[in-house]
Amino acid sequence: MAIGITLLEAYEKAPRNTLVLFDRYGKRKMIYSKVHTCDFGAEKNLTPGDNFYVTDLNTACGDIKVGAMICYDREFPESARILMLKGAELILVPNACPMEINRLSQLRARAYENMTAIATCNYPKDVPDCNGNSSVFDGVAYLPEMSGSRDTCILKADEKEGIFIAELDLEQLRRYRESEVHGNAYRHPEKYTLLTDTNIEYPFIRQDRRNV
Repeated sequence: MAIGITLLEAYEKAPRNTLVLFDRYGKRKMIYSKVHTCDFGAEKNLTPGDNFYVTDLNTACGDIKVGAMICYDREFPESARILMLKGAELILVPNACPMEINRLSQLRARAYENMTAIATCNYPKDVPDCNGNSSVFDGVAYLPEMSGSRDTCILKADEKEGIFIAELDLEQLRRYRESEVHGNAYRHPEKYTLLTDTNIEYPFIRQDRRNV
């Protein structure tokens, strides 16, 4: 089986919060370091990652394009959007905080709007400030045989430590992505330049936390 390992990676002046993904043959496929470090807490001492990455992961069912975002990364819609634009079909999310209704809703929304499966692994309740509730959202909101939308949550674990298994129908996801209107369909990137313009004074942003 493939496995993702999280660690504090030694890096230049300060370590990084990093996930290393190994395939089922033990080959290292991806190193991703958390881009959105929590600069309001202990993580302010870490080095942020510099980019988001997607890799082809070989499985017994064929290849799947996998990306990752770590904990606070999920607070930013851009994280999942960039991974989707790079081809991610599955996003791995190691997590260390309480997964309550709003954070779970974030993950559900990221899967829905990007037509991407999102699998989150959270520490169990006996770890301080964590509560388990690991989850998998498959990103498929509509099926031809259904009159309305479906629940995209295909796994929600309890608060205890354990091994939890979800079955992701990759062919269904790919068919869905070929026909539905989310993800990279009908976008207008030329209208979004404000997102990356650091020379504009935004009206509601906290100036003391602005990163340029």
